[in-house]
Amino acid sequence: MRSWTRGILWLSSFTTVLSSLHPECEYIFQLARDEQRCLREITDLGNLSSSSGCLQVWDAVVCWPRAAVGETVHLLCPAVFSLFKNNTGIVSRNCTAGGWSHPFPPYHEACIVEDEIPEESYFATVKLIYTVGYGASLLSLSVAVVILLLFRRLHCARNYIHMQLFFTFILKSVAVFVKDATLFSSEDTDHCTLSTAACKASVVFCHYCVMTNFFWLLVEAVYLNSLLVSDFPRSRRCLWSFALLGWGFPLICIILWICSRLYFEDTECWDINEDSPYWWIIKGPIVVSIGVNFLLFMNIIRILVQKLDPRLIQFNNSAQYRRLTKSTLLLIPLFGTHYMVFNFLPDYFNVSLRLCIELCLGSFQGLIVAVLYCFLNQEVCF
Repeated sequence: MRSWTRGILWLSSFTTVLSSLHPECEYIFQLARDEQRCLREITDLGNLSSSSGCLQVWDAVVCWPRAAVGETVHLLCPAVFSLFKNNTGIVSRNCTAGGWSHPFPPYHEACIVEDEIPEESYFATVKLIYTVGYGASLLSLSVAVVILLLFRRLHCARNYIHMQLFFTFILKSVAVFVKDATLFSSEDTDHCTLSTAACKASVVFCHYCVMTNFFWLLVEAVYLNSLLVSDFPRSRRCLWSFALLGWGFPLICIILWICSRLYFEDTECWDINEDSPYWWIIKGPIVVSIGVNFLLFMNIIRILVQKLDPRLIQFNNSAQYRRLTKSTLLLIPLFGTHYMVFNFLPDYFNVSLRLCIELCLGSFQGLIVAVLYCFLNQEVCF
């Protein structure tokens, strides 16, 4: 179970994604509620206890009622197991002169749990891969930003937007490392009840970095679309508009979300959202940005197909369109289109595949962007 929570928490760093309570936490909280209810009943009925028969007892899973010697009690699998699989298994216990017998069949047989979450070794491998990926992305993107800043001839609107995107990938990598250090610094950390200022700050920082990354991806898509459709104005006002969309809008969403958590749901580390409507302050814009990005890329492909029609291409601009086509097609898989795979699916749908795509593949996204749009850029020469 610990590996389950760890994997889910790693995945929640990337945020669109998890809007509901972690399965293990809900399991723990449900058991705690059942235990409290059972203990209250035992306390209320304590004055009615007698030496004959078996007393009401909590066995860490089910609250067994009073029973007479020789009686067999049959109970349905507790409601907590419905969090993992809907089943109608039955567990029984005999009341003997020596007390309650062991449950039969055992809980793990009667109440089958289909655990599709991989083993701890799988999560260790995933963590190793995304640590290498984000580390490589952080290093390459830092070098790329320095190059774009140092070479004056590279100072243009296109590279300005690329630089902002590089910054968001850098921040996203840093946020992942910070969140890992805060949430997974110890194996004994209780992720379901952890509630510290540092923990909440790391979650807020991570959400903001992820949101800015998605919105600068959207800015890139809008910019490319505009270049293909018409002569795009390159005024400072336009760049400021992009900056407000990429940095300002996510900041507004994060501030609103922080206020909602402080005043309405100041629980745990703010990384658990039990069907919270306030989570959509963050998740909603990200889901929309992914969808809009995908539509813009489809439109880019449509425009390029039309412009590359041999009957329509003019000799003097064919090379320009072919170069633009190459750059755009290389950028398509790097603009978060892989997030479309899970964008409109439930948060816990096929977690193992989701971890692979959104963590392993996503961690190298910054590295690939840096290589294609800086190191392999023909305008950059050493």
